[in-house]
Amino acid sequence: MTETPDAPRLAETIEEVEDALLSRWPETRLEPSLDRIAAFTEVLGDPQRAYPVIHLTGTNGKTSTSRMIDGLLRALDLRTGRFTSPHVERLNERISVDGEPLDDEAFVRAFNDVAPYTHLVDADQPHPLSFFETVVGMAYAAFADAPVDVAVVEVGMGGSWDATNVADAAVAVVLPVAVDHAAYLGGTPAAIALEKAGIIKPGSVAVLAQQATEAAEVLLQRASEVGARVVAEGVDFGVISRVPAVGGQVLSLQGLRARYDDVFLPLHGAHQAQNAAIALAAVEAFLGDESQPLDAEVVGAAFAEATSPGRLEVVRRSPTIVLDAAHNPHGAAALAAALEDSFTFDPLIGVLGVMGDKDHEGLLAALEPVLAHVVCTQNSTQRAMPAEDLATAAREVFGPDRVTVASTVATAIEQAATLAEAGEAFGSPLGSGAVLVTGSVVTVGEARSLLVRPERAR
Repeated sequence: MTETPDAPRLAETIEEVEDALLSRWPETRLEPSLDRIAAFTEVLGDPQRAYPVIHLTGTNGKTSTSRMIDGLLRALDLRTGRFTSPHVERLNERISVDGEPLDDEAFVRAFNDVAPYTHLVDADQPHPLSFFETVVGMAYAAFADAPVDVAVVEVGMGGSWDATNVADAAVAVVLPVAVDHAAYLGGTPAAIALEKAGIIKPGSVAVLAQQATEAAEVLLQRASEVGARVVAEGVDFGVISRVPAVGGQVLSLQGLRARYDDVFLPLHGAHQAQNAAIALAAVEAFLGDESQPLDAEVVGAAFAEATSPGRLEVVRRSPTIVLDAAHNPHGAAALAAALEDSFTFDPLIGVLGVMGDKDHEGLLAALEPVLAHVVCTQNSTQRAMPAEDLATAAREVFGPDRVTVASTVATAIEQAATLAEAGEAFGSPLGSGAVLVTGSVVTVGEARSLLVRPERAR
């Protein structure tokens, strides 16, 4: 068991912050209670009540949608805070103000602002504050200190018992619900929807993506019970049309206030178009008066600037290397559809590294139709599934001739790039091959740190 610190542990560097946070309960160790985070935010002065919150849950798409909401709010001259998790490369990414992650100095300051209170909560609770709870407290306090006009907050896992849920959202966004984290959230869409529905609060507006029938029934029942207003994709808003284009896609979106045409989104796939429609509806719902359309030029400019690192992100050419953080079958299916929709890679070589608690068989099955070959590897965390174990499963899906093994992400990328460049071996023209790195946010983060020039100022 993690020892309870006897005194606050102040930090001078970002490395010391990470060390202090990692000494606490990890994100994977859960104890379903809001008692600790509620006690923590109370001693901090309940900073999460200093600004309105747009809260997001769902199985996939939270980070991309959060970033789009953030961008549109900033285009409308609102100061934003954004909390997302997990991070792709650096811990700072989890807490952003005005669209930019806190720099190292600001992140250290945010930690030291709350550190004197962590040991008070630890001493008064059956279990100490976790890594995630501490970072949530840091984010809420940093947003109040900024101050922000609105916070865009992504749940860590689930909804009801997620530490972010000490905030009462003005707008609660529920993205598509599928089975993930089944050990913690339940094994059916309905069970998972019940947990995620907990972010819908009395008086809020619930922005609901299209859902499986059993999940939709649970979400609508929750909204009815607490008196939340519902706006639903396919009924009140949605994607009217989408056309793949160079560098992204061109959309027509039906919002709550108006229709917005010729919206260029520099992200690929039908799922990102859906995320854009949901982001638009969330912002329109947040602003309240739905009789006045948003300025179409402002909407277009905001979406044209959208980015989502590690989500169908092209980071290299010759050969092309694409990163995508899909880590469950639902996400992998969306990824496969987007690849067929937006790219013409041949052959496409997969680099796959997954966590041991994920449905790797479902993920492999979803990706098999679009991958000519897969290099199975493992990331550097203890939770990673061993590369050899993943390869054993992959051979059952791909056949033994389409699977190789590499012990590290770096080696796997090298092997995959060699295969992609030798496209003729797969009966493909030279130069059209590509590499896809996927399976886990951590795997993608490690690949990104190898392939992308560090942008330490961001």
